[in-house]
Amino acid sequence: MNLSEPLIREMTLADLDDLYALLSDSEVMRYIEPPFSKEQTMQFLVDAGLSEKPLVYAVEDSGSFIGYVIFHDYDEENMEIGWILKRDVWGKGYASILTKMLIAECRKLRKGTIIECDPRQAVTEHIAKKHGFTFSGKRDGCDVYKLEE
Repeated sequence: MNLSEPLIREMTLADLDDLYALLSDSEVMRYIEPPFSKEQTMQFLVDAGLSEKPLVYAVEDSGSFIGYVIFHDYDEENMEIGWILKRDVWGKGYASILTKMLIAECRKLRKGTIIECDPRQAVTEHIAKKHGFTFSGKRDGCDVYKLEE
């Protein structure tokens, strides 16, 4: 299967319903937080997606919302990257494509790249290692993987 490169864009209020469908899905949220209510989703959209310096960005493929990426300062030297995707696109290669795209953006900024995840997230660990990240410790109960370049 040859995927097209997904579009990463700033979020808008029009993303609320799609974002709610994503964040209220218990399987999607299994290792993150309890599923979100519509009100929690709106607060997340305002705080993380519509903020002056967004922490997350919407991801579309062929004009359809498929999830979002995490892309923000982790510390002075590093950016945190990640992805939260709809279940119907799991296993299709989007996480790897998005990881490559976000690594390229970190390089343009001359910043290191970090992925944080729950220790039970074997798929995220696999994707991190596949792209050259190595385990570098724990923070707030999450495993931290750093891209070694």
